[in-house]
Amino acid sequence: MAKLTVRADNNNLLHFSQYRNHNTSLRPQRLNLFLAQKHNLKFRVSCSITEREKKEAAKKQIILNGLKVNELGKEGLISTSDDELGGESEDNEVGFEWRWPPWNNLPQRYKLIGTTSLAFVICNMDKVNLSIAIIPMSHQFGWNSSTAGLVQSSFFWGYALSQLPGGWLSKIFGGSRVLEVGVLVWSLATMLVPYLAGFMPALIFSRILVGIGEGVSPSAATDLIARTIPLEERSRAVSFVFGGLSFGSVIGLLLAPPLIQNYGWESVFYLFGFLGIAWFSGFQLVKEDRPWSLPESMSWPPSFPRNKSLGSSLGELNTSLKDVPWKAFFRSKAVWAMIYAHFCGSWGHYTCLSWLPTYFSEELNLNLTEAAWVSVGPPLASILVTSIASQFADSLISKGVDTSLVRKICQTIAFLSPATCMILSSVDFGLPPWEVVTILTGGLALSSFALSGLYCTHQDISPEYASILLGITNTVGAVPGIVGVALTGYLLDSTHSWSISLFAPSIFFYLTGTIVWLAFASSKPQSFSEGD
Repeated sequence: MAKLTVRADNNNLLHFSQYRNHNTSLRPQRLNLFLAQKHNLKFRVSCSITEREKKEAAKKQIILNGLKVNELGKEGLISTSDDELGGESEDNEVGFEWRWPPWNNLPQRYKLIGTTSLAFVICNMDKVNLSIAIIPMSHQFGWNSSTAGLVQSSFFWGYALSQLPGGWLSKIFGGSRVLEVGVLVWSLATMLVPYLAGFMPALIFSRILVGIGEGVSPSAATDLIARTIPLEERSRAVSFVFGGLSFGSVIGLLLAPPLIQNYGWESVFYLFGFLGIAWFSGFQLVKEDRPWSLPESMSWPPSFPRNKSLGSSLGELNTSLKDVPWKAFFRSKAVWAMIYAHFCGSWGHYTCLSWLPTYFSEELNLNLTEAAWVSVGPPLASILVTSIASQFADSLISKGVDTSLVRKICQTIAFLSPATCMILSSVDFGLPPWEVVTILTGGLALSSFALSGLYCTHQDISPEYASILLGITNTVGAVPGIVGVALTGYLLDSTHSWSISLFAPSIFFYLTGTIVWLAFASSKPQSFSEGD
């Protein structure tokens, strides 16, 4: 008689019993099947062999690549017995493990954070591609600077309009669902640009769609982090996810020029759009994995709902908007501090992102190739600073330092560092161009401390409404993309001074933002539903 047993990690996946050998055929007498949940199968094979077969079995072990041979007793996946033959027997185990995909053993929250960060990489690749492709597009279609500026600014129209709806939808349906829809929308709209470029209204509409898709993404990511990441890991999670924006800028700025040169400007829209669609397909595999859960030792708001079915989400849709405690939001000094800080940080970020290449070229007399390469410096340095800032913040919090104090320290660094570097660049010290570039790169890189300051505070004060709060602050933060960039150009035409047009307004907002943040910011949890 022989016994066949198939076991998973919890020993309850499959069980075949009482296989009898008659005329060299196996006939099952009983089959018990238990499939409670997904498991990583570990295949183990054990064989009972007679004493006279020991030497032959030992020789065969040499060619069993990757197979472990361990003593098991009488346990095993497949076991046969020669007891009936009267031979002396010994039980051995020959086992191997097959795990696929390789990241299958990662905690679910890490998978979600990794794929979300990758979405943000693609997000900024699609954001910067037009800033490079606009040059050959303008030559082909005969656009002047005003038309080119209109096309580029249309992105921010959709970006600003989608912030609050993105936060509201993320709260109802969950950030992961809103994120995947956002990626799909902006990727399809990106791929349509080459077909619509000859018809201006359609082209502008496609860029508005790109802005809408990317606009819901920060709120969706914030909701996802608030639902899945405990306080002790939050700074690193936020930095890792939003740090994907800097990495995407670097990849986009470096990859787009050779693509355009070799395959035409259309290629960047096709390729970058395809990457987003590929991400959407891959995300379906990750999000359908087993439900995520947090370790019991991690900090988690017990009243915050972790999972909602689609049916319950749809049921809340009609009544949820009026249930949002809008009045309680705007009665909070901490919320107003976040709103103003987001506006100030975005002013410096968007104006520098748009005008620094021109500043490097005209004011520092760098050629276009040099200006393009040094423009990669700030986002590239931000990647390093982001990792340092997140470790710094989480380390302080784990040691018991007050969370509000940690957020204030990080945001103060994020504001005062670029302000100081802009002041040094504005004053004529006779510094060579490359020293000015280094100073500005360092200051803008240190502004990434905001990812461990302002961008964590939304989750700190209210995980439940984090996505809506970010939608509010990011709506205001999108205004500098529309107003600040245009105002900088107007001031530059009027004053012909980079110090007045580009640096002075940014310095003003950085300094006043620091004062407001230190005075009113707080990471103390607030139950806005109760009007706290």
